[in-house]
Amino acid sequence: MTVRTALARLDVRDLLPRRDDYELRPRTVGADLVAGLTVGVVALPLALAFGVSSGVGPAAGLVTAVVAGVVAAVFGGSRFQVSGPTGAMAVVLAPIVAQHGLPSVALVSVLAGIVVLAAGLLRLGRVVTFIPWPVVEGFTLGIAAIIFLQQVPAAVAVEGPVGENTLATAVQVTAEAVASPSLTTAWTLGTVAAVAAVMLALPRLSGAIPASLVAVAAATVVAEVAHAPLARIGALPDSLPVPTMPTVGVGALGDLAGAALAVAALAAIESLLSARVAASMEPGGSVYEPDRELVGQGLASVAAGLFGGMPATGAIARTAVNIRSGARTRLAAVVHALVILAVIYLATGPVSRIPLAALSGVLMVTAFRMTGARTIRAVLGSTRSDAVTFVVTAVVTVAFDLIQAVEIGLVVAAFFALRHVSRASAVHREPLPGQARPGDEHVALFRLDGSMFFGASDRVLTEVSDASARDGVLVVVLRLSQLRMVDATGARALAELVGALEGRGVTVLVKGVQERHRQLLTTVGVLEELRHENHLFDSLDDAVEHARSHVRRSAEGTDVPQLEGRR
Repeated sequence: MTVRTALARLDVRDLLPRRDDYELRPRTVGADLVAGLTVGVVALPLALAFGVSSGVGPAAGLVTAVVAGVVAAVFGGSRFQVSGPTGAMAVVLAPIVAQHGLPSVALVSVLAGIVVLAAGLLRLGRVVTFIPWPVVEGFTLGIAAIIFLQQVPAAVAVEGPVGENTLATAVQVTAEAVASPSLTTAWTLGTVAAVAAVMLALPRLSGAIPASLVAVAAATVVAEVAHAPLARIGALPDSLPVPTMPTVGVGALGDLAGAALAVAALAAIESLLSARVAASMEPGGSVYEPDRELVGQGLASVAAGLFGGMPATGAIARTAVNIRSGARTRLAAVVHALVILAVIYLATGPVSRIPLAALSGVLMVTAFRMTGARTIRAVLGSTRSDAVTFVVTAVVTVAFDLIQAVEIGLVVAAFFALRHVSRASAVHREPLPGQARPGDEHVALFRLDGSMFFGASDRVLTEVSDASARDGVLVVVLRLSQLRMVDATGARALAELVGALEGRGVTVLVKGVQERHRQLLTTVGVLEELRHENHLFDSLDDAVEHARSHVRRSAEGTDVPQLEGRR
């Protein structure tokens, strides 16, 4: 790394807020106010629901939506990104809460935020582009399934075991509900079904109506009037808590470090993917700054943790609502957070009476919408390798762990990619150029195509070695000018091939070593294995002429002189 590059990495001015982040014109400000109000109304029930489903509580969901929403909007790298608690983060936090207790979440949020912030300062924002599309969609589908399954206990009014697999828990509580039906179960299922029906039907009548808020409000009114035996959200704070640094024992800190890294990875991946999708949704496309986005999301999670909230990420559903509502700048995301803040100070009483079953209905519909049938069909219908990668990632996400799912999905995708590259790498035996001459049958000319790397080197070596062992071959000419890539394993395989052929008495001539490969081939020892340093050629005609001369002199029973090759 040069001194100039190092200094450029230390310059953080492009990661800080700027005046051009906002357009303070009446029309633009008006559009942002309307969009922010719309998103705030949509985000309110989601913030409550994700707080509950994560095990942290509805108050933490509201605090996160307010604090992280403002910080990420101001410091983030997208004009339209709306941040806050999300379903994926709720899925990750639930086992952390079960294992380490509620106070651990704030510390995990701070630690994860510091990691994400460091990733932004280190300019790692482009890393997300290396995640293949089938892995992203498989991960999203798996999270959607987990969110849906997490709501089954609340939907049937049966408390499930803590810390168990969501699928097993859903099956268990459903069986218990069927075996012992009750009035509470009937009310709960009816509320979930009614909320889901309203959320699915209302957008067909008018897309401008916040379906989730209407559904939750209607369910709350009916439950209050009928005195329904439904569990409610309960008491909520009527103001933001005082920021404090979370504390935890030294022993637990080591255990939480791993959880913080997993949360940080998820926060970075989800936020960058959401920002990228948001940039593509705007007509004509927009530019987002991935490194600044990581800085903003890292600061948002740190701030949320200090206020007793949970880690935050960019939320693609709320971001999409923001764009479709006419947002022009990041002011809309700030307004969305202020709307929820107003609810905390002015309306915690009515909000505390919302049935938990209504929030379960909201989350089930949200999970259903996360991955559309069209997307699933597109991935499954693309290629067999992409379909397998998609399915494996989704299954691992549901059955095991979210971060492991991304890792395994990347491994599967890399395996298929390497297999494809390996199959594209080939060795071809070619006829000698020009008019045929006596003795040409003792010269074998091989052209190596594609990539000479660890996934293809053994096969290429075997094919050349086997072909050279037949037909009385005395000279092998290796054409390397068509190789696009050579790694250390491939270079070492070439060295072993040359050494093995020379050891059998077959002279090896190498033609067309590219300048970018020369250093590696020299270091690994390919050129040292040649019988003479002048057996390296730039011209195919010179190499073939040298080979024919060697065969001719061998037929005459004389020693083959070391002719001068052209480098």
